[in-house]
Amino acid sequence: MFNALVVTKDEDSGKTAAAVTELSLDQLPDAEVTVAVDYSTVNYKDGLCIGPGGGLVRKYPHVPGIDFAGTVEASSDDRYQPGDKVVLTGWRVGEAHWGGYAQKASVRADWLVPLPEGVDTRQAMAVGTAGFTAMLSVMALEDHGLTPGHGPVLVTGAAGGVGSVATAILSNLGYEVAAVTGRPETSGYLTSLGATQIVPREELNETVKRPLESENWAGCIDAVGGAMLARVLGQMKYGASVAAVGLAGGAGLPATVIPFLLRGVNLLGIDSVMQPYDNRLRAWQRVATDLPMDKLEAMVKPATLSDLPQLGADILKGQVKGRVVVDVNA
Repeated sequence: MFNALVVTKDEDSGKTAAAVTELSLDQLPDAEVTVAVDYSTVNYKDGLCIGPGGGLVRKYPHVPGIDFAGTVEASSDDRYQPGDKVVLTGWRVGEAHWGGYAQKASVRADWLVPLPEGVDTRQAMAVGTAGFTAMLSVMALEDHGLTPGHGPVLVTGAAGGVGSVATAILSNLGYEVAAVTGRPETSGYLTSLGATQIVPREELNETVKRPLESENWAGCIDAVGGAMLARVLGQMKYGASVAAVGLAGGAGLPATVIPFLLRGVNLLGIDSVMQPYDNRLRAWQRVATDLPMDKLEAMVKPATLSDLPQLGADILKGQVKGRVVVDVNA
């Protein structure tokens, strides 16, 4: 028997409820690898799945948790042996498939990645989907020509999970980082991660009639979308790129094509869910070398399974700073 956070749904009212529940191994989904989970984390999607589902959960009862890291207990796939340390992010685990808010998980071997040398399971979940997405974003910007010394890189939603890790990675790689936040009280936190400039959200969250403004940014990692992304596109330097990773400010894009046509700006979509294995491996190896673990630790808020219902509600309200690491065995 093992503990898990189980979400149930009342079919009459449609309301959901989440509680820590004891399960047996035979209740796990049938899959190739069984993992003893050490840690999980909390993302925006997790908040949706702990609550009403946001259209992500297909079937109840459900175990959320889109990320986890732990140790292989059993495997019918030759790529993984008992004792191997592994991490999982994406693949709709925690949404369509039972996830990491449990002491045991059963998943397909194709969804796992071996933990790189120098990263333990707790650090892997301090990174999680948010940090993995941040690393993918940095890699995409570099693949499109970004190098240090050509001006500041803008990070929107900088105090959130993706933004926090992106700020730390970019700073460690020698970039100037301009961190956008709507929470002035996080300025000290962002500076400690390596931000060299704090940009108040209100400076960027309204569209302007001019399709182009001064060329301010050598690159951008945008977790906001909406009007802010439209505004930022008109402020990018010639040939610069924006990595789009989120839609906290809305899914619309009230922009023009002028930045693309007259400045050669690139808009790069970053998906972490279905990312191919080789690129996942590359990203995790880069995490091991390019993310300063002391700064990562400074972002971490510890939690347990019983804390998750409240944390799920908090993250949907934008009230979670940095990274939450959930010790599923505490």
